[in-house]
Amino acid sequence: MPLALLALAVGAFGIGTTEFVMMGLLPDVADDLHISIPGAGHLVSAYALGVVIGAPLLAAVTARMSRRTVLIGLMVLFVVGNALSAFAPDHHWLLAARFLSGLPHGAFFGVGAVVATTMVAPERKARSVSLMFLGLTVANIAGVPAATLMGQHLGWRATFLGVSAIGVAAIASLALLIPHDHAHASTTGLRGELAALRSLPVWLALGTTVAGFGALFAAYSYITPMLTDSAGYAEASVTLLLALFGVGATVGNLLGGRLADHAMRGTLFGGLASLVVVLGLFPLLMEARWSAALGVALLGTAAFVTGSPLQLMVMEKAAAAPSLASSANQAAFNLANAGGAWIGGLALAAGFGATSPATAGAVLAVLGLAVAGTAYVVDRWRVAPQGGRERLVAGHVPQQSEALHS
Repeated sequence: MPLALLALAVGAFGIGTTEFVMMGLLPDVADDLHISIPGAGHLVSAYALGVVIGAPLLAAVTARMSRRTVLIGLMVLFVVGNALSAFAPDHHWLLAARFLSGLPHGAFFGVGAVVATTMVAPERKARSVSLMFLGLTVANIAGVPAATLMGQHLGWRATFLGVSAIGVAAIASLALLIPHDHAHASTTGLRGELAALRSLPVWLALGTTVAGFGALFAAYSYITPMLTDSAGYAEASVTLLLALFGVGATVGNLLGGRLADHAMRGTLFGGLASLVVVLGLFPLLMEARWSAALGVALLGTAAFVTGSPLQLMVMEKAAAAPSLASSANQAAFNLANAGGAWIGGLALAAGFGATSPATAGAVLAVLGLAVAGTAYVVDRWRVAPQGGRERLVAGHVPQQSEALHS
């Protein structure tokens, strides 16, 4: 694997850290800015809104630019947003800065995934994407806990300065390691990139992302009350248990990348099916501490096995213009974050018990399997036999790729 993937992983590490660290800093930010905890929670929503808007928008308007230049520019915007967060004088300025910080998130992963796959042989594409996402999963193990501790001891503003420093390191890494010859611009331009979103297979792949990762976030958003109310853990132990989730996510991400290079669709179906099983068993797993810890790790593994195949599938369905579709997949991921948390909250509000969000997540994972199955049927229908050979029609994976990935 080329060393240039390390530069993408460094950027992913910084993005993952700034995305999730706000959850741990909410009380400190609320106290310092004299706002309520729910008011501080809007900072999380502002970042997610920036991701959803910025992912397709920035990927579309930079379609003609060198992808190397785009990646560096996105990290510059990331550094500016986090630096402004550190110096925000009040709640409103911090909201704007967090929105700005979220804008480059999806486009970086989207364009980065395209660049990663151009630097390796076809049979290693999924593995290259998983190595870029490794920065995101490792951020949950090391970056977020370290940044949270920094914020608690040095103030929350120091955390965002530290994240800005990671962004500067990522800029330097991208400039040094991403080769110019593997970072060419899209030849289709804005119109061609937008045309990719008219494809039904692309939308089915995006729908699988929303349902599959919505299943994860329906449960993970409420993992703390599950661990404390059902499993009997003290609140002080939750941080260590969340690190277990990060370990599981890292294992799942690497495993998914390796398996998807041999059978992309099989890996996707297997990951979603395992997610249904893990979430369905969550009420039982939460009855004892040891099984609850195991369940947290298994949740991370099952969910992130699907990450690389989903990203690669979206890119292949929009093979002529993958940057926008790949970035849109990151927007879908954040929609899953918001929608899954909302659905899990509905289950709790209905009085179904502390583990009910996991059951709601299992239902969403079944929906994800159904959407993925529909995508498979549509793919088979779109290939018409002609003269003993398969005729390629719009939106279908090429025959060679089908043999490798289906």
